[in-house]
Amino acid sequence: MSVSAALKPASPGVPMRVLHVAAEVFPLVKTGGLADVVAALPVAQAQQGADVRLLLPGYPAVIESVQGAHPVIDIGACFGALRVRLLLGRMPGTALPVYVIDAPYLYRRAGGPYQAPDGDEWPDNLQRFALLGWVAAHLAADDADPAWVPDIVHAHDWHAAMACAFVAEHLPTRAASVFTVHNLAFQGLFPMHDWSLLGLASRLMSPAGLEFHGQLSFMKAGLKFADHITTVSPNYAREIATHEFGCGLDGVIRGRGAAVSGILNGIDDVVWNPATDPAIAQRFDAERLEGKAACRRALQAELGLQPDNDAMLMVVVSRLTSQKGIDLLLAAMPELMAMGVQLAVQGTGDPALEAAFRMAEQAHKGRVQVHIGYDEARAHRLIAGADMIAVPSRFEPCGLTQLYGLRYGTVPLVRQVGGLADTVVDADEAALREGRATGFGFDAATARALAQTAQRAVALKRQAELWRGLMRQGMGQALSWAQPARAYLALYADVLVQRRA
Repeated sequence: MSVSAALKPASPGVPMRVLHVAAEVFPLVKTGGLADVVAALPVAQAQQGADVRLLLPGYPAVIESVQGAHPVIDIGACFGALRVRLLLGRMPGTALPVYVIDAPYLYRRAGGPYQAPDGDEWPDNLQRFALLGWVAAHLAADDADPAWVPDIVHAHDWHAAMACAFVAEHLPTRAASVFTVHNLAFQGLFPMHDWSLLGLASRLMSPAGLEFHGQLSFMKAGLKFADHITTVSPNYAREIATHEFGCGLDGVIRGRGAAVSGILNGIDDVVWNPATDPAIAQRFDAERLEGKAACRRALQAELGLQPDNDAMLMVVVSRLTSQKGIDLLLAAMPELMAMGVQLAVQGTGDPALEAAFRMAEQAHKGRVQVHIGYDEARAHRLIAGADMIAVPSRFEPCGLTQLYGLRYGTVPLVRQVGGLADTVVDADEAALREGRATGFGFDAATARALAQTAQRAVALKRQAELWRGLMRQGMGQALSWAQPARAYLALYADVLVQRRA
């Protein structure tokens, strides 16, 4: 995409300036769906006329990939780092402007963005992500890059949440802050004795501030101090205000009242497009489903699965954790095998669940295939070739894999929580009759409920015309980022009016 295509205003007048603050972005650094959102939403907003920039930590992959990076300001020593600079460059592929915090002591290290190579959390994560929020606040306060000052600071998840506290309590600014909860279960908790490292007033060391059961909570910084809070689906916004899904913060969320809302994620429908996808065996669309059949045959051959045309070929592309309901799938395995399901799994996570899947693969050769790891191109082949994609999560803020499934005519089987309930219409009799059905859903977080729902899907797949109608209905959904981008821009405008009233 050219610079002009990405950044050309859609309407006359001064465009709104939006700074997205995040710890990861696809394809440079990715541990989950957050990276996909941060890669796609800002570009969609720029295409609709906003003046959008990113702010990222200077991990090795970011420093190496950002194009034309040059210094904006030499910050000096802070948050334990002796040398901190702010750079400005362009994202590869989209040419979107991106600020990079060049702090080698904090960010240039082996391992992941949050964990060391041995899997342990980095012991200085408080400093690493406090710096991210602090720099965002200084950009908003007109003393980091006077040539570009944001109207909106949009902080994503706990890693960026301190931006909201610094903006509200530390640095005067006309900018408004929006905080998006991508997953409330990951909260950024640190010892309270590290409070002094933040440079904030001691009055915030209380339950009315950032204290959370004797710890310091970055997530709470976003929930308490952002001008508005969003989640990545409307249903999840309602769920996190309840005891069951609130992770101990439901009272804080209820206290924000109407300042909490949900906007459903989209997907990058250029990257995820079966009609143009270079990673799959044969391209297809809703009118050329024979290409999907070719992808199915190719996938069975690639994975060493039996070439069974009648089998329900189900895939899982997921973190292998109990949050994702992966243990429910394992518990339902005997029933799934008995009803003729073939299962392909890709992901990493809980070592016990990884080992259990390896055992299942050995026990069901030719019917179960497991890949421990993540491969983006392989994920495309799995989703393109499968009949069904399973997302049996105990909770799910939005979920992206079920959206990819819909796009590729791969029918989702989901637990009806969070964004899964917002995006998948269960194929009950009424929905099938009215042409609304897009997948299969179940309520109880049990292996029995999952297996019973899979049995409904297997039965419907035997009715070829109904199954093709289900596939086409899913493929016809509007899943791009265009609508979410418009919704966020409208929200920003409302928040700015309220803040500057």
